[in-house]
Amino acid sequence: MTELPLIRPIGSRSVLVDLPDLASVMAWHSELTRCPLPGQIDIIAAARTLLLSTDSPRSALKAAQRLRTFNPAAALSQQAKQVSIDVVYDGADLSLAAELVGMSPESLIAWHTDTDWVGAFGGFAPGFSYCVPANPANALTMPRRDSPRTAVPAGAVALAGDFSAVYPRQSPGGWQLIGTTTTPMWDSTIDPPALVAPGDQVNYRAVREHIHISDHSTKHAEHQVPARPILQLTDPGLLTLIQDLGRAGNGDLGVAESGAADQASARAANAAVGNNSAAAVLENIGGLKLRALADTVVAVTGAQATVSINDRPLSLGSPARISAGETLEVGEANTGLRSYVSVRGGFVAEQTLGSAATDLLSGLGPVPLRDAGVDLNGALLPQGTVGASVANPLRVAKKQGSTHGELRCVPGPRDDWFNEGMAALCSQDWQVSGESNRVGLRLTGMELDRSFDGELPSEGIVAGSIQVPANGLPLVFLRDHATTGGYPVVATVIAEDLDIAGQLPPGSTVRFIPLDPETLAPTTSDCEAEKDQ
Repeated sequence: MTELPLIRPIGSRSVLVDLPDLASVMAWHSELTRCPLPGQIDIIAAARTLLLSTDSPRSALKAAQRLRTFNPAAALSQQAKQVSIDVVYDGADLSLAAELVGMSPESLIAWHTDTDWVGAFGGFAPGFSYCVPANPANALTMPRRDSPRTAVPAGAVALAGDFSAVYPRQSPGGWQLIGTTTTPMWDSTIDPPALVAPGDQVNYRAVREHIHISDHSTKHAEHQVPARPILQLTDPGLLTLIQDLGRAGNGDLGVAESGAADQASARAANAAVGNNSAAAVLENIGGLKLRALADTVVAVTGAQATVSINDRPLSLGSPARISAGETLEVGEANTGLRSYVSVRGGFVAEQTLGSAATDLLSGLGPVPLRDAGVDLNGALLPQGTVGASVANPLRVAKKQGSTHGELRCVPGPRDDWFNEGMAALCSQDWQVSGESNRVGLRLTGMELDRSFDGELPSEGIVAGSIQVPANGLPLVFLRDHATTGGYPVVATVIAEDLDIAGQLPPGSTVRFIPLDPETLAPTTSDCEAEKDQ
């Protein structure tokens, strides 16, 4: 590569590298996977970009400096493995897909099975691997559906653009469906859990019918700790999840970091009862009730809410002993959205990729706790001194009777796709829509105006990315975000403010504060001028 790569900051801890083609992306990805940069946490390949995430703003700055002169060799072919996928070509779009590229269905099937494919990158969902022809001369361009399906079945074999892929689980999708397979694309009990990794050689093999193989093996949880039922959930409220600090570093598998939406509150809850900061806690919306099955110590942090044990008031952030038979009650939030409950020793649940976090988008982790009467296990630990009282870390406030938050953000990486993108984003208070969830905050307000109507090839996404779909209304991705996306990102909320975003309920307001991408200092831009008027 003779030209220096274009490197764009993504929030405070990531960078996006624009590269000329997929071959360059795969070479960079191969070398940075083999020899990570200092502080590197995750690396996500896409069609023409590479997203690199780090552990701190300092590491991100150093990575950007190092990557300006980075010149990897071609990807090492000996690292690849051979993968065969049996396909019954019975897809609902087979005839239409063939027509769109000027082929008969039989010719399209022959092309698909005769082509040697290579795993290019993962994304969208765990085990969803984008494959491209090993020989670019064999590629064809398949148009996506005009209207995406709301539910594509698991095992669907599909084409879109230059890519072929298998949907590992039921999910929305706009690709053309040409067949089905029973080959499992994801198994969290093996390492690696994704069947196809970047660089793997893939061939699709036509079969007449599916052969189902029963798996009689015993699958064990990754995390086995001596435990006993410690609390019983008698009222789950609107939503109660098991969360910890997430599973960072698996973006190439299509797996987001997930974890507690407000990680400062989760850490504070654990500190109050003497746990490791990564211990599992309960994340709750709408209040909950827990009955103690044994004597233990609990703490509640997060949203401003009334908390009591058998009607005795409990201060947020303070540890309290609860005796067997007593009830811990957390009321609905007065300010903020999510409450966090810790128990001495932490909650014990089966882990996936080293974490017990519940990811609502991918379906990984424990299922939501929706029913009353569920017994929750806690780790058996020697009784010791618990933590001192800690301050509740909630950083949102009331403004005109509604919860309000300010989110600092860095422009881009695609702010040049908008007319006055940052000025328009930062010059108004946005309202959080009722359609928001752990995947992202959907905002309403004055739409952002696109400067042109091109299509953006899918590229890596981080928590905090402010994506703008065709309707012009921003979506701020939270912890359960997709790992790649095809809509332009006008700005990215810095990692240090994601906890604030996680505490904004529907109906609340948010104001974006622009930062200089190099110094992370607030800028005196047109945004501030309009804000003062």
